[in-house]
Amino acid sequence: MPEMLSLSNDPLLFVAVMLAKILAVFVVVILIVAYATYAERKIIGHMQTRLGPTMTGPLGLLQPIADGLKLFFKEDIIPAQASKVAFVLAPMMILVPAFITIAVVPFGGDIEVGGYRVPLQIADLNVGILYVLAMAGLGVYGIVLAGWASNNKYSLLGGVRSAAQMISYELAAGLSIIAVFMLAETLSLRGIVAAQSGSVMNWYIFSQPLAFVLFVITSMAEVNRTPFDLPEAETELVSGFCTEYSSMKYALFFMAEYANMVVVSAIASTLFLGGPAGPFPGAVNLLLKVFGFMFFFIWVRATMPRVKYNQLMFMGWKVFLPLALLNIVVTGIVLVL
Repeated sequence: MPEMLSLSNDPLLFVAVMLAKILAVFVVVILIVAYATYAERKIIGHMQTRLGPTMTGPLGLLQPIADGLKLFFKEDIIPAQASKVAFVLAPMMILVPAFITIAVVPFGGDIEVGGYRVPLQIADLNVGILYVLAMAGLGVYGIVLAGWASNNKYSLLGGVRSAAQMISYELAAGLSIIAVFMLAETLSLRGIVAAQSGSVMNWYIFSQPLAFVLFVITSMAEVNRTPFDLPEAETELVSGFCTEYSSMKYALFFMAEYANMVVVSAIASTLFLGGPAGPFPGAVNLLLKVFGFMFFFIWVRATMPRVKYNQLMFMGWKVFLPLALLNIVVTGIVLVL
């Protein structure tokens, strides 16, 4: 059997394949983001003995398109006292990191196309998980900027809350996955997937259950999902950092939230559930795991009340951070012994 060639041997083909992969992943993520809003409304509707969207298209399937068109044609209002450049820039600063983070997630193994080996991943960085954490940290700048630029006290409070929340939970989230690096001995997401190959029992959810639980909970706080949606908190802050936003700028905030849900679900699947490993073709396995996590996030929103801000800070600093450190110490001792 002839050996497959590397794409790096042909620079033009390499660029063409890279652009094709970027386009394919972007389209899939956009479609998931659009229909995640539909799925959330339907699932929560049925959980609350309602039907959810039913009128727009068969079974309400065209509702995301109708919502997008409505927001696109709405008047775009910028408050007179707002800092206009920052006000416009903030939604993009939230959305862009959410989309570019997915670049390091492997969604399958290598495939052969015309005798060339094509890895099903946009970029395999040897420090891939550090890239993920860096991009996650960038997203909060957009929220803080939106809160400050709006020149609205409710928006500013939402932005400040988001900054404090990010510091509290990103630290615990980062520490919770250090144990995974210790076991896999690599920071490459592709390498972490390879370390879990061979058997379902090799998945790190079995050897690192505490890290898995900590990562999922802290990730929900990172993406401002209920019960940790304190930066928006409609009952306290009107709509928090996006109070003054309308039209497509308002839509970008919600696109970023659901895109972050997709990214967090993909990262959790990669770190703890073997990534694309499973009975079906790689990308299908990964998508099924992502949908499972997103269903869990929706389920939590339908059943749990929003926590108070002092409870949020208490959990971040006095519960999750010590548990993450304890997990690192225990994992180190087990590895040495």
